[in-house]
Amino acid sequence: MNTEKLEISVAKGLLEETPANVLVLNLFEGVKIPAGATGAIDIALDGLISKFVIAKEGFDGKFGSTYVFPTYGKIAAEKVMLVGLGKNKDFNLNRLREVSQKVIKKCLKMHNAKKVISVLHGAGIGGFDPEQSARMIAEGTLIGAYSFDKYKTEKSHKKVDDFVIVDMVEENCKKAKTGVKRGKIIASAVNFARNLSNEQPAYATPSKLAEIAQSIKDVDVRVYDKDEIEKMGMGAFLGVARGSSQPPKFIHMRYKNSSKTPQRKVAIVGKGICFDSGGLDIKPPSSMLNMKDDMSAAAAVLGVMSVIKDLKPNCEVHALIAACENMPGASAYKPGDILTAKNGKTIEVDNTDAEGRLTLADALCYACELGVDEVVDIATLTGACVVALGSVASGIMGNHQPTIDKLIKCGAAGGEKLWQMPMFEEYFDSLKSDIADMKNTGSRMGGAQIAGLFLQNFVKKVHWAHIDIAGTAFIEKKGATGAGVRTLINYLMS
Repeated sequence: MNTEKLEISVAKGLLEETPANVLVLNLFEGVKIPAGATGAIDIALDGLISKFVIAKEGFDGKFGSTYVFPTYGKIAAEKVMLVGLGKNKDFNLNRLREVSQKVIKKCLKMHNAKKVISVLHGAGIGGFDPEQSARMIAEGTLIGAYSFDKYKTEKSHKKVDDFVIVDMVEENCKKAKTGVKRGKIIASAVNFARNLSNEQPAYATPSKLAEIAQSIKDVDVRVYDKDEIEKMGMGAFLGVARGSSQPPKFIHMRYKNSSKTPQRKVAIVGKGICFDSGGLDIKPPSSMLNMKDDMSAAAAVLGVMSVIKDLKPNCEVHALIAACENMPGASAYKPGDILTAKNGKTIEVDNTDAEGRLTLADALCYACELGVDEVVDIATLTGACVVALGSVASGIMGNHQPTIDKLIKCGAAGGEKLWQMPMFEEYFDSLKSDIADMKNTGSRMGGAQIAGLFLQNFVKKVHWAHIDIAGTAFIEKKGATGAGVRTLINYLMS
């Protein structure tokens, strides 16, 4: 579904008098006699919810559960969808976003659900500010309605045209409109990143990423080509790019809020391997199948920058992407090659499939030369992180605990779990080389942390954090998630 066609709005009125195909109400777990808006509709339906749906059908309000039933013309809406919010003590804004995704997915499977109206979940007994509630509803609805069907000849005809949050209090409506506006911006950034990560690798090339970056309004963009990259001394990045017919692009985007003096300068660096075959250390077919997603971090950075003009953070933001492909071409870099990074450090290539850290090495050197206060890099970097944390949480490490703590908090606020991993100096022993400053791979044990220690060699005099989204960026059978977008936005806005 093209979510741009789904209009989310706010209207003042009575739920029972507002025409719609579907009216969405809620129920906390264990409630037998509903109150608030759900209670008002129950009265209008002569107790249909309490006496039948709850008492006889056994709907218990468990989180994410739904029950749909007709209204028999007793109110203006044709059907009611009752959604469970779970236990009141466990309910929070992230769960509201999640339940909103479940609601729209259910609506999209229904026959004739073109207009959906909804109560302002959480703003009553949930105790949330109406603006926050509306933001989560809008964000969750647009993320939940997303699908990538660009290349399907038969598109889905099931759609929701209008999703309207209805409340009878004028002040609630005013706040809700502000929340919906912000929710749309966040969802737009997430879905922007998902679209890029879901794209076929023949489309999402380094040149295409550069073109997309240059199309973003109110952002200064500089794209460096191969010759310029070479002049800057980015030997690690260029080593990875050698095997592909697609030319590498180094992308530097800069945003500055012209109306304010920035409180801090931040660089966000996204790994941009547009396709990872493994190079000469080629991956098996099963491991290569989804390697179009190895630029998911670059997609997340582009997603953030696509909406930054609307967010207007009070900081100067530099977004960096070293974009290339890792291919086994005739000119491909080889195990045993020595690459020289931008800061002069030499790297013995131990495995050509550990390419992301090489491109990030030069990008981090560049970032540290910009005079920024903080650098955050994000990458689908290691299979070891997937083994350690699965698809539920991303790994995080760095050289400055307050920055790490802040990112973990910003991730939690956006429903993205980050788990800090240690960076013990002993891990670096396996990266030691007899003929260069270091190797690009070490022991399989502690692989995510070893990659972090490798990257730390290219960070100088700035607060730095590294986020590994290898397990969270792309979920089997579900596709790209837009991992990192909400965390980065919350971080820049904090």
